[in-house]
Amino acid sequence: MITVLGVVDRMGPTLLRTAHVLDPAPTVTDVVIAETVKRTQVSSGDLVLGVAVASTADAVELVGHCGAHGAAAVLLKPPHAARTAVRAAAQKAGTALVEVHAATAWAQLVWLLRSVLDAAADEATDALNPGPFGDLFRLADAAAAVVDAPVTVEDANSRVLAYSARQDRTDSARVSTIMGRRVPDDVLARFRSRGVFRELSRGRTAIFVPAQKDGTLPRLIVPVRMGGELLGSMWAVVPGPVSDERAAAFADIAPVVALHLLRRRAREDTDRGRSAELVRSVLDGTGSARLVAAELDLSDEPHRVVAIDAQSDDPLSEGVRLALLERLTEGVGRRPAVADLHGVLYAIVPDCSGRGGWPALREALAELAGPLAAAGSAVPVNDLARSRAEADEALSLLRAGLVPGPVAAHDEVWTVLVLHRTAVVSTGAGVAHVGPLAYLRSREDADWYLDTLYEWLRHPGDPRAAAAALTIHPNTLRYRMARITAAIDADLGDPNTRLALLIQLVALRWG
Repeated sequence: MITVLGVVDRMGPTLLRTAHVLDPAPTVTDVVIAETVKRTQVSSGDLVLGVAVASTADAVELVGHCGAHGAAAVLLKPPHAARTAVRAAAQKAGTALVEVHAATAWAQLVWLLRSVLDAAADEATDALNPGPFGDLFRLADAAAAVVDAPVTVEDANSRVLAYSARQDRTDSARVSTIMGRRVPDDVLARFRSRGVFRELSRGRTAIFVPAQKDGTLPRLIVPVRMGGELLGSMWAVVPGPVSDERAAAFADIAPVVALHLLRRRAREDTDRGRSAELVRSVLDGTGSARLVAAELDLSDEPHRVVAIDAQSDDPLSEGVRLALLERLTEGVGRRPAVADLHGVLYAIVPDCSGRGGWPALREALAELAGPLAAAGSAVPVNDLARSRAEADEALSLLRAGLVPGPVAAHDEVWTVLVLHRTAVVSTGAGVAHVGPLAYLRSREDADWYLDTLYEWLRHPGDPRAAAAALTIHPNTLRYRMARITAAIDADLGDPNTRLALLIQLVALRWG
């Protein structure tokens, strides 16, 4: 368990500072986003984020509401946390008050806070089951003490896994890294141009990077390796060159960090494997929906199954799959409901706004601009097999180019689905092989006959629209239709004839 002061210390002054504290400091159990006061469900020990607070009155009302329900602290951005009325309300309500750095994104803060709470839970587990690894945040603190500088621990993909409580010496690159929980692309490019990552891959024990003209402070970087594999690295923001003795002491911590990263990987692999098996069972309709909901912490709200086509002949496809898995398993405070089946990644996501919901995932997938992705309808957890079937069907339409991509939802492409299903059934029944259409299909110039008739039937009474679809002049359309009318023995003025011909043409095009 961790207290409010422990959370603030762990996050550091770059992000948080206490505006009103309690003695003893309350214990934190969860993180809650308060979008409106009346709709916010607050429990004892919650950290409540005042996302929608726009005035002092809003802040006072939120603090009172949270205090009445035993919240551990309310987090507000400037200037609200410093207002006398707000601090007085916190004192009266018996809740702590924490000010959030103005530039901090709320979504990033939720992620960071969850990471701190997870780390505290891991630390409690380590205390019950002591071993040589220790907690990764505590190791970052130990490394900071050794090198006398703030430290971050990163994985091989430059994601921040832990950082020391001390972050007093910092620059814009460090602030962006901690707030975003990964090294920004521009910062990565800066260090890559100086050959930092090339040196890391060569097995150097410690790398010193001098200060840069843009204001980036010096760094001492130590690779974290095990069995020749680069697992990650430790980065310290130092005032200048570091003595060989201190650099060596900093590097001595790397093997312990490596053991921790290996343990972390094994635990994540186990959790992902168990989650994947649960997801597979519920998507096949063979597993217990109640068990899956409990194991994966799925709420009672409707969920969608999202199918992502990560299969490709491209040799980089494995990297794409890993990147997608990473994106899908970033969910806050819940086990990832993700499984990889025959080159398709399936994810179970709530049909709600906010981080981890379908709208946010849809936006993220669109930004990747690579793999095709389709979502089934929003359904109760006990009906996820149907949502999976719908996701597969919508994905097949994307693959065939029948709907624009790269992302689609089954309930949004129903017109295409109706036409496609009709075409599939009609093709199986051989409907395109009967009637006058068979004669048109036998002609050498069949393509323009069929295309012209199709667009004419699709735009009844609107020859200009039909001609535009064919990119021809309306007079050319009339000429072609005159030839078609003369070539086939059918009354195109009869609605049943037109409907039958259109079904035949849909079967040819969509089947």
